[in-house]
Amino acid sequence: MPYFDAASAAPLHPVARQALLAALDEGWADPARLYREGRRARLLLDAAREAAAEAVGCRADELVFTSSGTTAVHAGIAGALSGRRRVGRHLALSAVEHSSVLHSAAAHEAVGGSFTEVPVDRFGAVDPAAYGAALRADTALACLQSANHEVGTEQPVAEVAARCAEAGVPLLVDAAQSLGWGPVPAGWSLLTASAHKWGGPAGVGLLAVRKGTRFSPQGPSGERESGRAPGFENLPAIVAAAASLRAVRDEAQAEAARLRALVDRIRTVVPERVPDVEVVGDPERRLPHLVTFSCLYVDGETLLHELDRREFSVSSGSSCTSSTLMPSHVLKAMGVLSEGNVRVSLPPGTAGVDVDRFLEILPGVVAEVRERLGAPVSAPRSTEPVTSLVVDALGRRCPIPVIELAKVIGEVAVGATLTVLADDEAARLDIPAWCEMRGQEYVGEEPADRGSAYVVRRLA
Repeated sequence: MPYFDAASAAPLHPVARQALLAALDEGWADPARLYREGRRARLLLDAAREAAAEAVGCRADELVFTSSGTTAVHAGIAGALSGRRRVGRHLALSAVEHSSVLHSAAAHEAVGGSFTEVPVDRFGAVDPAAYGAALRADTALACLQSANHEVGTEQPVAEVAARCAEAGVPLLVDAAQSLGWGPVPAGWSLLTASAHKWGGPAGVGLLAVRKGTRFSPQGPSGERESGRAPGFENLPAIVAAAASLRAVRDEAQAEAARLRALVDRIRTVVPERVPDVEVVGDPERRLPHLVTFSCLYVDGETLLHELDRREFSVSSGSSCTSSTLMPSHVLKAMGVLSEGNVRVSLPPGTAGVDVDRFLEILPGVVAEVRERLGAPVSAPRSTEPVTSLVVDALGRRCPIPVIELAKVIGEVAVGATLTVLADDEAARLDIPAWCEMRGQEYVGEEPADRGSAYVVRRLA
């Protein structure tokens, strides 16, 4: 069964499996003890730290292992904010950061701090000048991912790091998605990553803090990992994580070129074979293995289930596939279509024949889901167009409000308006996106007794 969700968790690399099994036999003892078994465990831990630090591009004594990438982010942000509390309590971050960063920002705000989200363009990238403008005299920390986890867009880390350096603000880079493909550009002060993203075992994160960066670990401390990650180290998993990071880096250049060609094929063929599709993310500055596209008039949850029935494992940022029933904050910040969203992230070793089969079955699956939802094939034309029309889609989840809009747009005269009443949060994103894709004018959102009224003007 083709697994196309490496951005969530990559399959365990063979080197990681070998290292894990070996370390279970050799690295079970306490590395803090001085007897023979403890010394052997300490050698394994030190070697793993050296290997990970080399890949990150830092000193070994600047890097600690945590229990996850999320833990590394939370510890990194909290420690940096506390270490610079005399400067101020303001945090800067991009609008498309991983949820772990957003949760840290919310927790910081809840105890009296503040944060600014820097907007992104339609490709999902920040403007370095805009990021620099968000830095204030009281900014204690800035956060920027190296590459986006949902659409693959690479961020201008070096340029933003230069702006942060000019302002005297440390920059934390979340490198979870990119570290397996290569080092992060210089200029960062703190860096986090997660082993299961590059084929290491789950439950291992990295936190690197450059010397000279003010940092005060929060919460109960411990004697291990410089006091920044208390608790007994999961040594076998750490050894496996470091070994697999070195292995994937050795393979990265060749594998990146091969997977980029497969992703380019997906980016080209999907819009050719599937009508009304928007491929999102930067077409050039992106991770080599990841592509995201959204399909009009499609229920994302149903689409994922149908692909799973055909033995393809993919992910989605559609609101109907999340527990919050909200569209992905990344797609929302980019202002792109969220309904029928599919993220394909190819693990190393993905066969070209699997990608070809995915491209063969996808058009039929999308057509089947659209037919099931009653999506229009083309907009009906009225012999006597009306000057205004109201579509009541209250209580109905996307993509239904957009489908109902598409069904009746041809009934209003060119230049006239149509109002959609909807209370699904995704409509706020998907109706404007539909207008852009279909060449209609999105007039705006107005208050309504329930939900919102979205006004569309027919242009064609």
